[in-house]
Parts: sequence; C-alpha cells; structure tokens
Amino acid sequence: MAQRQYSGNEHGIVQGIGVVNCIYVNFKRHEFWVVDYRIYDPNGDDKSKLDHVSDMLKGLVHSKQLPFQTVLMHSWYATQRLMAEIDNFGKIYYCPVKCNRLVDDSGGVEKYKRIDQLQWSATGLLQGKLIKINKFPKDKKVKLFWVTVSASRTECVVTNDLTQDYTPEVQAICSIRWIIEEFHREIKQLTGIEACQCRKSRIQRNYIA
Repeated sequence: MAQRQYSGNEHGIVQGIGVVNCIYVNFKRHEFWVVDYRIYDPNGDDKSKLDHVSDMLKGLVHSKQLPFQTVLMHSWYATQRLMAEIDNFGKIYYCPVKCNRLVDDSGGVEKYKRIDQLQWSATGLLQGKLIKINKFPKDKKVKLFWVTVSASRTECVVTNDLTQDYTPEVQAICSIRWIIEEFHREIKQLTGIEACQCRKSRIQRNYIA
C-alpha cells in the first residue's frame, strides 16, 4: 500500500502508507482519543482522502452517534463538498484555506479576488468578515478570519458559525487542531507504527490496526 505522496511533516514527496485520522477532543478535560481512521489506498478501494473523511463523518453521526459540536480540519479538506456535509449534519467547522482561494467580500459588487488581496480594516481583523467562496452556492456565506498562529505565521480561517465575531476566540479554537500532531508524534514513539517491514497489504493493515 506504500506509494509516493505529499508529507506535511517533511514538506515534500515521500514513499509511505497514508493514514487519515479522526481525533475526538474533550477540551475541558484536556483529553483526546482516536475514534476512527482510514488507510489511503486508492488502488485497493478507489477512494480519495476526501472520500475517507466523508465516510468517517457519516460514521460519527449515524453509527457511533458521537456527541460533537465542531469539526477542525486541514486546509486540504476545505472543500465545498465536505463543508456542505458538515453543514447538513448541523455541525460547526473551522478550517484554514489557502491564501490564493478566490472569494468575494463585496456582496457581488466586485469580482472574486484572492484572499491575500483583500483589504482589512481594524474592525475586520478583530471581528472577521463575511464572504462568499468562489463556486459555493450563491446564498452560502462564511466568516473569514485572519489568524496569527505564531510570530512568523498566519492562517486564513473560515467558519460557518456566522455569529462568531472575535478573532482571538477563533485562534484559540484553531489551536486545538494541533492535537492531531501530538497524536501523530505519540503513535510513532509509542507503537513504532512506521517500523512495519511487511509487504502484504493485509498484514500491513493488521499491523497499523
């Protein structure tokens, strides 16, 4: 199942097995659990990573009936399809989007422009701005926030929670997303999941499980 694919950790193409994880976070208790995962094997099941995320979301709602409120995800999954599914489930999402994403903050008066070309007032930086993302349904609006992640990094974050109007709160919510990196580090250190020397797909799956 190993194949060449992009690694965010390595910032480049690597040869490996891709695992898409779903982590449940109880922020008040400062605990998290892995509640589902999928192995990215397009040659075996003809599914993209977006398909796997969609399947896991449906499983959380319909099969596991997990009581969750908010979905945090990587910018790769910030697609109209997944956002619409989360909307239909009655859940809130916060996800970063690429700065070259085309949006409209003029209510249809001006043409779509890249996020990094938008003009921001002091009020907009603090409270976010209402936008429409290109190719989304014409009546679908989201809130866009310019969030400082570190001294040298910022993110453009969108949410379907139109009542959200405070950038520091968005920043705090988005910081929870980095628990996935904690999980990745721990599973590698504690289980040796990267050390599998098996060649058969079935054994690889059993090893990862």
